[in-house]
Amino acid sequence: MDKNKRISGQRQRRSHRVRNKLRGTADNPRLCIHRSLKHFGCQVIDDENGKTLVSVSTRDKSVRDDLKVGGNSEAAASIGKLLAEKAGQAGISKVRLDRGHAKYHGRVKAFADAAREAGLQF
Repeated sequence: MDKNKRISGQRQRRSHRVRNKLRGTADNPRLCIHRSLKHFGCQVIDDENGKTLVSVSTRDKSVRDDLKVGGNSEAAASIGKLLAEKAGQAGISKVRLDRGHAKYHGRVKAFADAAREAGLQF
């Protein structure tokens, strides 16, 4: 079996395992994280209505100018702070963290810690 196909299958299984335990509601939406080698992004999603309430990424023009590199822990931490501010403006204080296939360390942990410090509750 092709190595990339096997790894992709493992990631999908891990994502589904995490996501099956989490469903976002209007009161407690799901905070979905996406990370790649060059960028980091996240969305706050209401699964009942199928709507994205808030989203932030290192690809956004306002964020791109401030960051030197989009795929490191510092960038993830700044995204966490910015997301917490935008969520607060949208009236969201509690979320459920959906880390997807990523382990809770490194960039994901830096993002979560920064979001918590800025006032978002998981």
